[in-house]
Amino acid sequence: MYLNTTVKIPELKTGITKKKIKGTIYIYYEYGRKYYSDKRYNVSQCTSIGKACEDDPGMMIPNGNFLKYFPDIELPEKLPVSVRSGCIKIGSWLAIKKVIKYYKLDERLFDIIGDKNGLFLDLAAYTVVAENNAAQYYPDYAYNHPLFTEGMKIYSDSKISSFLREIKRDDSITFQNEWNSGRDHREKIYISYDSTNKHCQAGEIELAEYGYEKDRQKKPVFNFSIAYDKKNCIPLYYEVYSGSINDLSQLQCMLEKAKAYGYKNAGFILDRGYFSESNIKYMDRNGYDFIIMVKGYKDIVNGLVRKMRGTFEDEWEYTIPYYDVNGITVKSKLFESDEKDRYFHIYYNDFRKAKEKGKLKDKIQAQREALERLKGKPIEEIDSGYNAFFDLICHKGEDGVNRLRFVRERKDVISESVKLCGYFAIITSSKMTADEALDLYKSRDASEKLFRGDKSYLGGKSERVYHSEPMLSKIFIEFVALIIRNKIYTLLKDRMKEIHKKKNYMTVPAALKELDKIEMLRQADGVYRLDHAVTATQKDILQAFNITAANMKKEAVEVSEALNTSVV
Repeated sequence: MYLNTTVKIPELKTGITKKKIKGTIYIYYEYGRKYYSDKRYNVSQCTSIGKACEDDPGMMIPNGNFLKYFPDIELPEKLPVSVRSGCIKIGSWLAIKKVIKYYKLDERLFDIIGDKNGLFLDLAAYTVVAENNAAQYYPDYAYNHPLFTEGMKIYSDSKISSFLREIKRDDSITFQNEWNSGRDHREKIYISYDSTNKHCQAGEIELAEYGYEKDRQKKPVFNFSIAYDKKNCIPLYYEVYSGSINDLSQLQCMLEKAKAYGYKNAGFILDRGYFSESNIKYMDRNGYDFIIMVKGYKDIVNGLVRKMRGTFEDEWEYTIPYYDVNGITVKSKLFESDEKDRYFHIYYNDFRKAKEKGKLKDKIQAQREALERLKGKPIEEIDSGYNAFFDLICHKGEDGVNRLRFVRERKDVISESVKLCGYFAIITSSKMTADEALDLYKSRDASEKLFRGDKSYLGGKSERVYHSEPMLSKIFIEFVALIIRNKIYTLLKDRMKEIHKKKNYMTVPAALKELDKIEMLRQADGVYRLDHAVTATQKDILQAFNITAANMKKEAVEVSEALNTSVV
């Protein structure tokens, strides 16, 4: 990332070199030398710190590495006033400000990072509104939006890069501790817990490792998990950990965090990826309830599905109309050493059966065709996964090698797999109906929306930073942005419930885009004033935030004053 500023090329006797690549002169800095004992010589360790200016060979445009190796060189912090637009978009900023004040995020952050809280909140607001988290584009957002910085200063991307380095890991820890300390720990809540992973595009990110990528792009990743209070619709805490650590092994660490935060009267809503005997026993020992989805073909539920098959699928008393499924609840042990009866909620859906059956047929057909092409190949070279639905008949040739001669479908196995299509199961530790269990599990859609929001709306699919410190700072900002965005989501949702209508402009992206149409224009006397009255659609959205026309006018005056203009 190149910074939006220029500096003098460092004048060092040694260590600075230039290299011309495709017409551009890049500046390199030698930060060390490494001795190789086997070869008996030193190798220079260099990195690019920027590129030379075309119109001034003594000046350069620095990148993120420049800030690391030359921290004492001052960069311009504030962009000139001339970059402020004559048209300021105020609507989305007001909505975000309402949420910030509701949660007292400005006060919480001031207690932790001091007067830099305004820039922090501006970056969070930018992340939500612009659906991007790349620091170099922040000045474009600040150009035409009000800001939370003192005097609504616009800071350059170089200042932002420095700011991201100044935020410490302890700051995010302190924020999460205080954020969770104020919650009512006496009430029973269900915490939805899920994780995603993010690619690392460049740089020295210690946590980035090759591991299980959920989108399979074969790139280094780090993991990002979040715990979400389903009852109160609030993100609670998060964790960043190495890309080589899987969900299964990380769960107990996150549960320990819940305990440390004081969430003792809690249950956890977990996806199938967290299911293991050790995790179940761990939750039992700590007195945590759980709701876990398991696939219908899991051995632990296959027997129960076979036992209950034909008893509830077409019976009206077992119908759950809202989700268009039939469900029944039975008690059983999860594993041989299980000391408790668990509640197995078994569900069936005709549409799901047709869909899964079609996928199964396509899979078997694809495997059949692949095996035809593999005939004559050594059996050792053939994937063992084919054995699930096919018997592989081999013959040893004159060369002594077992080769595939023909295949035979395992029709009994295939038939049984077809019979299991359309079923799925949820396991709960507490007694509840199949309807209640499904409703609670479906509530994790709210936390999944957070992840979709993070990757789709907050620009967080990849972290475009060079080093671990700025990366962790960006994730801290993203977490606060998720708090803001989720509150906007719930307020809009509550508004639709209030008017008993679903509106296509009541989604978070659509609502913020509509609010951004509320503009203040800089008039001939230098004063910013609202350009026009709000529309009916904008009024509807603003009501979700309890913002009236009078509130809007008052805020507009304050924004104009903060922009160092005179109010007539």
